[in-house]
Amino acid sequence: MVHPDTQLKLVSEEIGHGVFATHFIPKGTIVWVRDALDQVFTPEQVAGMDPIYQEILEKYSFVDSKGDIILCWDHSRFFNHSCNANCMSAGYDFEIAVRDIQAGEELTDDYGTLNLRENFGCLCRHPECRKEIRPDDLERFSQHWDKQVSDAFFQIPKVKQPLWHLLKEKNDVEQALQNPALLRSIYCHYAPAA
Repeated sequence: MVHPDTQLKLVSEEIGHGVFATHFIPKGTIVWVRDALDQVFTPEQVAGMDPIYQEILEKYSFVDSKGDIILCWDHSRFFNHSCNANCMSAGYDFEIAVRDIQAGEELTDDYGTLNLRENFGCLCRHPECRKEIRPDDLERFSQHWDKQVSDAFFQIPKVKQPLWHLLKEKNDVEQALQNPALLRSIYCHYAPAA
């Protein structure tokens, strides 16, 4: 489930729709939580689907650490990629704002964290754009992303969290907040292609 202070808007004809903040969202805010309404498909189920459904899943889903394909039920499936993403996972089934997000700003992910199965041409136009997002980006950049997430993670108890009640891993998160050595790496989401 995506943060309630967001809306779906058209970015451009080239990119399509994106998710935008309707109010200020401070760093450390949980902006998305995997929830019970998200659909889960095994690779075998997807392989048996009509190609039109496979194309939809290719565009709007991600692969979890088990190798399952997850299709979010709400507009969180419209998070676009940025090589300078403002939302990232901390190794749990949620994402947090890794910096302040202003009202009207687009919420973005780094698709390199989502277990891509093929290279993805990037259109983010950020000065540090990688141009091509690759299936092995999670292996290559996880330590860098962990540093980005770490500072934001410890802001969790200091900011309003409208999605907190949906977290399945509250105890693990609370333990990591008390003992930073327990903070999971984003790498725990890695599912190499079979």
